[in-house]
Amino acid sequence: MDIYDLIILGGGPAGLSSGIYSGRSKLNTLIIEKKKVGGIITDTCEIENYPGSIKNETGISLMKRMREQYLELGGNIIKDIIVDVDLKSDIKILRSKERTYKCKSLIIATGSLPKKLNIPKENNFIGKGISYCAICDAYLYTDLEVFVVGSGESAIKEALYIAKYAKKVNIVVRSNKLKCSQYMKDKLINNPKINLIFNKVVEKIDGEEILEKIFLRDIYTNELVEYRGDEDDGVIGLFVFIGLNPKTELFKNFINMDNGYIITDECMATNINGVFAAGDCRYKKIRQVVTATSDGAIAALSAEEYLRNLI
Repeated sequence: MDIYDLIILGGGPAGLSSGIYSGRSKLNTLIIEKKKVGGIITDTCEIENYPGSIKNETGISLMKRMREQYLELGGNIIKDIIVDVDLKSDIKILRSKERTYKCKSLIIATGSLPKKLNIPKENNFIGKGISYCAICDAYLYTDLEVFVVGSGESAIKEALYIAKYAKKVNIVVRSNKLKCSQYMKDKLINNPKINLIFNKVVEKIDGEEILEKIFLRDIYTNELVEYRGDEDDGVIGLFVFIGLNPKTELFKNFINMDNGYIITDECMATNINGVFAAGDCRYKKIRQVVTATSDGAIAALSAEEYLRNLI
């Protein structure tokens, strides 16, 4: 059985960036990806704030180039799901249902998943009116009314993309102000399809086989307002962009965390020797593609230094 110099868990921006830098350091590297290479950024419609992005850059196009760069440097990618880890010894052991992997150093770049509203019937309408991905589903709501929950940079970016298709986009904001940059606020103001609804939360939803009704509650008065789908089509869209949950459950008994986010130092090192973390699974203030790739580069260089000192 091969003992890799470095295994990277996760093939998103942080993982691929780690792979590129480890490849340049001539490390025997393996990326293990659970689902699709590129991570959830491949669901992003436009990449406008990543340095050097080409015109009309999407999450898919950016990740494709990163993947190709990593493979050209001699790296390997395997699709598998790790279900158990043993990080106590110098040789780290990772197990899936059918295989065991061993490595001298490990970078955890497992990313995160979108948070849900956690209201009744939410799971019933996923794919039937509720979505967490604009680029995946916005076209399904062409000429229909859509509600977007969230007020951060990503939420507003996705809302603007949805507005290319929907006849109207209502952005539901829990507070009395947006949390996005002034640049994104200016783009909202100049879009006639956008309607801002402040101090409201989605209280409940309803419908038969598809989402037909959304009930918004005023956080101050508790007044409940019902919104229905178009009379002709019936369906109404609800896109949720309220944050992320880190995918770190596998490591909770080994690695120090804060609310599920892995704690590292500035070199991306965790409390376990030889184990590093990068990207959205790491405890930090800003989660963007550029910070994920930065984390990945630092983690790989730190892993290379760690391995050099083992000799």
